[in-house]
Amino acid sequence: MTRILLLGGTTEAADLARALADRRVAAIYSYAGRTQSPAPQPLPTRIGGFGGVEGLARYLRDEGISHIVDATHPFAAGMSRNAIAAAAATGTPLCAFEREAWKPGPGDLWQPVATAEAAAAALPDRPGRVFLAIGRQTLAPFAARPHHHYLLRFVDPPDGPLPLPDAEVIVARGPFTEEDDRALLVSHRIGCVVAKNSGGIGARAKLDAARGESIPVIMIERPTLPPRRVAHDLRTVLGFLSHPADLGV
Repeated sequence: MTRILLLGGTTEAADLARALADRRVAAIYSYAGRTQSPAPQPLPTRIGGFGGVEGLARYLRDEGISHIVDATHPFAAGMSRNAIAAAAATGTPLCAFEREAWKPGPGDLWQPVATAEAAAAALPDRPGRVFLAIGRQTLAPFAARPHHHYLLRFVDPPDGPLPLPDAEVIVARGPFTEEDDRALLVSHRIGCVVAKNSGGIGARAKLDAARGESIPVIMIERPTLPPRRVAHDLRTVLGFLSHPADLGV
């Protein structure tokens, strides 16, 4: 019997959740629990971690999960690695539903780096105003560059003190338009953008705005994961759920 565990939190996950609900497929939508008010889903929902690889493997067995779709954020590497290991341990077919990475185009001033630490080290020595568009989880490395002013944009208000001595927080939920982000960069006199290569349309506006204003972007590339099935569109994921062996690794 088909019973799907959908590891979500992204636009792709929401699209798949609607498709599964429309088809009346048995599925559970799982949120990591980092967002205070996650968007409601048309599937039964659980919030929180599983307790590592062993906990996730136990959950797969106890709940009779037949397929896993990992539609988490491309930088949720810990959850993705756990899902790969738990799927292997239980023999559960797994497919990642992953948006394609951004690629620089004409006029983009990107500097690719591997980690948040490398991004912090790549910032100019001269004090400047930085749009740190990387979420809340990886701010600590930038505390080593306290001479910059940091503009942060979060979905939820911070629940504690930030590790940055000079920071301004904007609470807003996307998607954002290029026009809006261009106005943001100009009004805050931003001289550099730091972003994660999450891909997709909803978060791209800041990159288009930076290109329009000739603002350099330090781009943190995606973490490397073990081999796994990957699909970039809804049709391929639905095909995997019908015939998981067809997609290959």
